[in-house]
Amino acid sequence: MKTDKILIDNREAGYVDAVREARRAAVYRNLKKEEVLQLQLLTEEMLSMIHSVTGEVQATFWIENEGKDYELHLTTNTVLDQNKRAELLSAATSRQNEAAKGFLGWLRDKFEQGMAAEPQHPENDIPEDVLFDMANHEIASNEWDGYERSTLRRLADNIKISIIGHQVKMIVSKSFARKTKED
Repeated sequence: MKTDKILIDNREAGYVDAVREARRAAVYRNLKKEEVLQLQLLTEEMLSMIHSVTGEVQATFWIENEGKDYELHLTTNTVLDQNKRAELLSAATSRQNEAAKGFLGWLRDKFEQGMAAEPQHPENDIPEDVLFDMANHEIASNEWDGYERSTLRRLADNIKISIIGHQVKMIVSKSFARKTKED
């Protein structure tokens, strides 16, 4: 079964629809309540992670399943600097770009890595001691804490990330097939 494709944007339009679609896909296969919640959580964390890392999101989300094996798919076009690219790939089970298969894929990936921009840090233009003395200065770090990544890695069976140019594809796999005592 393949669910409808849902358009997601950075104003969180489509988030509720995606979670609702995950619930529908789980209920359709008669998953237990905690399994339904796991599939919904995987959906939420996947969407949240891509938004946290890339900032701007114009993505497409859908779920494919066969029996009680699920794959959550997300594709988006975005500009990635070196840090964002590394943060995304750190979420993958293999920690590798799935699109870098074969010699030409590997070569293209190395070229794209070399062409990725250095991250910009405009807050470093003002000395830190001056920043702390400024009124209404936010002291908390704006850095991504990786919560979504750790949740995804803990709950998912497999996470694949493919980056080709500006296109990012993420596939999160989860199987709810019952294990027997012989397994």
